Amino acid sequence: MLLVVIGVIMVLGLMEMLNLLQALEVHPNRNLALLGSLMLLVVAYFQDWRYIGIVMTILIVLHLLALIRNYPRYKPGDGAAGIFATLYLSLLIYIYLISTLPNGNHWIFIMLVGTWASDTFAYFAGRTLGKHKLTPKLSPKKTWEGSIGGVLGSILAVFIYSIYLMPFSFGALVLLGALISISSQVGDLVESTLKRQAKIKDSGSLIPGHGGVLDRFDSMLLSAPLVYYFVSVSII
Repeated sequence: MLLVVIGVIMVLGLMEMLNLLQALEVHPNRNLALLGSLMLLVVAYFQDWRYIGIVMTILIVLHLLALIRNYPRYKPGDGAAGIFATLYLSLLIYIYLISTLPNGNHWIFIMLVGTWASDTFAYFAGRTLGKHKLTPKLSPKKTWEGSIGGVLGSILAVFIYSIYLMPFSFGALVLLGALISISSQVGDLVESTLKRQAKIKDSGSLIPGHGGVLDRFDSMLLSAPLVYYFVSVSII
């Protein structure tokens, strides 16, 4: 069921990303982008990573054939953007992969708690202490003080969670909390970059008052794979 939910979020986010790319005057093939995402979901379900190469090869070949079939309307940049959109949204699959790890449900909650705490602490720290702009051209309201506050908030939230529900070494949890915050902030800036270039405020209007799917899940697109690999290769 978790993979199904993630699949729905992926597809909705992919549609928003394709609309955003169209605003940038890039026109990927929607059917191929969707097919690529569905194939990657199937690979994640079976967790047979030998098929990743096969899926990527099929996807690239289909985009190359689209160049021939739709010449001259379909350009190389359109195909590249379609592959980018597929891979970008497919990073959400890591949320499901985290659940397959030992104590996977706890690691998912740690990722969520760390990401949400980072966003919350960054907002309030930026509002009260923010003076030095982080990316003035890209996101004028973001400050270094807010960013540091987000890192500290994520570390605190991850540590508190671990005290009561999942005790691990202090050093590892401090590092994980910091990395979750940094990756989530970078993920947010990536989407801000795309929206700024496309001259749109929100990626969509699916969630009233909160924008689209990408606006809600952009932070997790990088924090989810980070948590998965951090837990997979560490000894905490």
